[in-house]
Amino acid sequence: MRTIWAPWRMDFIASKKEPGCLFCNKLKEKKDRENLILYRSRHCFVIMNLYPYNNGHLMVVPNIHTPSIENLHDDMLLDFSKVTQYSIKCLNDLMKPEGFNLGINMGAAAGAGIKEHVHLHVVPRWAGDTNFMTTVSETKVIPEHILNTYDNLLKIFTK
Repeated sequence: MRTIWAPWRMDFIASKKEPGCLFCNKLKEKKDRENLILYRSRHCFVIMNLYPYNNGHLMVVPNIHTPSIENLHDDMLLDFSKVTQYSIKCLNDLMKPEGFNLGINMGAAAGAGIKEHVHLHVVPRWAGDTNFMTTVSETKVIPEHILNTYDNLLKIFTK
């Protein structure tokens, strides 16, 4: 079995959680840059992961508070898929990744960090984006400040 090290995620795990649902709270606030929300559609939104696995790590989140995609009606599910597709296009246009990891973790046993509100991770990948820094020194190198990435992606998302 291979081990994937992500020690920088401890900041998220150990952080004080705000009351209520993180995603619902961010969606209501209308402070998109501060909350790293890049895009809003009729049924979902795109938010950058504050504790990314890689530069450009996004999450596609339904607007309704639900733990499972089973609860999304057809229009919501189509929008969820279309916004995921659009997110990949935007990341390709700006960052030119060589691949992507897409994932939905439903339930604590599946590794969901926010198990009460389903969301899909879109993680751009490049050959060699994992190296000795992550495994030996427990350090992840993110080459660009998250707000710079936000500003650059926002230009692409709002074209």
